[in-house]
Amino acid sequence: MSGPQDRDVMDLFSLRGKAVLVTGATGRLGSAMASALAEAGASVVVSSRDEKAARQAMERLPRVGGAEHQAVAIDHIDEASIESGFEAAERLTGGIDVLVNNGHEPTPMDWRSITGDQFNRQLANATGYFLLARRLREHVVGRGTGGVVVMLGSMYGLVGSYPDVYEDGAANPAAYQALKGGVIQLTRHLAVYWARDGVRVNCLSPGPFPGEAAPPKLVGRLEGKSPMARMGRPEELKGAIVFLASDASSYMSGHNLVVDGGWTAW
Repeated sequence: MSGPQDRDVMDLFSLRGKAVLVTGATGRLGSAMASALAEAGASVVVSSRDEKAARQAMERLPRVGGAEHQAVAIDHIDEASIESGFEAAERLTGGIDVLVNNGHEPTPMDWRSITGDQFNRQLANATGYFLLARRLREHVVGRGTGGVVVMLGSMYGLVGSYPDVYEDGAANPAAYQALKGGVIQLTRHLAVYWARDGVRVNCLSPGPFPGEAAPPKLVGRLEGKSPMARMGRPEELKGAIVFLASDASSYMSGHNLVVDGGWTAW
């Protein structure tokens, strides 16, 4: 009988024949991860609140082998949208194997100004992650196959932010830190409950990956706190997401993989 020792490393990292649903796949980091999954051979379902944007992002993805990409609308803050979007993804692909919970509705409000409703709205991102993950689990158990869930955490789910980095503007939102710490713990909880169902649940926590619109002074202060003295580039998440989605991580569940340039090693 063949076993993992009979598969070479490139085969372990391959996603050929797999269908992967990526939420928030039109954004800066989401699009890089979706591209990586497609490059590894997956058929990628690109989801966004805006189906037109999802379709445009889908068209840009590379196609390896017989992969067929799809686009669906999912607002992961809306439970009805989660159900309809997942059902559409299932119908279009015939079966989803991997879910990447990357979608995120941000808040600009820090601890000084955020209201209770705004704080709860930020935490609703975790609710959406849970509902989508549970939907994936029900789906693969019903099919009699295994499945993979990858949550997106953050270095700020592990450590507090430096107040001096944000000294001339709003602080890093307290609600965001509560959210990402919760996502990491949700990962652990679901991993142990779903392991015997053949469902692996892991988390990918990026460090500082500011976009082009980030204020240069803020970026400079962030660089001063990083052991590598620079910010992350979107393509630097590509290897990590393929690892977590593929059989290369088949004996890993409940883990939080941190890609932060050494930020949390201080």
